[in-house]
Amino acid sequence: MKRAVLDASVAIKLYFQEEHSEAAERCVRLIPEVLAPDLIWAEMGNVVWKRQRRGDLSGADAASVVRSFLTLPLQIHPASGLLADALELAVKFDRSVYDGLYLALALKTRSILISADKRFVNALKDTPAGKHLEWLGDSSAT
Repeated sequence: MKRAVLDASVAIKLYFQEEHSEAAERCVRLIPEVLAPDLIWAEMGNVVWKRQRRGDLSGADAASVVRSFLTLPLQIHPASGLLADALELAVKFDRSVYDGLYLALALKTRSILISADKRFVNALKDTPAGKHLEWLGDSSAT
């Protein structure tokens, strides 16, 4: 696989040991072009903040995760150029605009969106968009 869009559900697994964390690491290591909408920065920051707030990590560790995340070799695409398509996908498939941004990027770049959100992937697998989606647990990139 030459390029793929990774969503925040995959990216967070790079920093916290969870099911499929190793698969997420292989994706980043093996896929030459890893894409994401700029929304990923806010989503990752929010997840790290929630985990720090719950007491899963210290403030210093949270800051370290964010600094490390900012160094990932991601090709970031502005959400502003994807928003109209993301809204259309959200309405068509009854999914969030957030998910629509990742999917719109995959469609625009003719790539695959790899997600750890199995419910999202399963909800769209039998639609025309399904050929652009892979669940991290089944990903051919890993």
